[in-house]
Amino acid sequence: MKTSHIFRALGLLAAGALSQTASLSAAPAEKPTTRVEVNFFEPQRFTDVGDRYNDTERNREYILGELRKYLQERAQSYVPEGQTLAVTITDVDLAGEFEPWRGASATDVRIVKEIYPPRMKLSFRLTNANGDVLKQGERELTNLNFLMTAPPTFMNDPYRHDKALIDNWLRSEFRSESKS
Repeated sequence: MKTSHIFRALGLLAAGALSQTASLSAAPAEKPTTRVEVNFFEPQRFTDVGDRYNDTERNREYILGELRKYLQERAQSYVPEGQTLAVTITDVDLAGEFEPWRGASATDVRIVKEIYPPRMKLSFRLTNANGDVLKQGERELTNLNFLMTAPPTFMNDPYRHDKALIDNWLRSEFRSESKS
């Protein structure tokens, strides 16, 4: 199964038009307006965050910005009012891989197969309003069955497998804290 290079190109064009300038450092650039803080530690060293074989910093910023926004939005329902979840992502390996041996015309095409699952490493800390730690830890996320479990609601999203990985982690880690 191949990912759609067109969707990724359109996403990159939209990112350029919006000129995202999110800081991707270990320290938060601004105080987030949500109860969920997401930071990236040394994103230039991440295993694979790119839409092309020779990735660019702007491209990486766009993709990590998409993952940050998604995690912040989705985690809201798992973090009760008065609590804060701080997540530091230390590595990302997007689903799929570039296979340059397919020729020059395919060097910017991400090939998604079972042998290239999404992976993410992160640390997190859930605190209450007084700053007391309620839950914390480090996790290495992966889903070896990602092609069979991606929800159909994301079918046109080039990062659907990576976002599903985030959803699976939130559900399993914070189910008991959920406001539902």
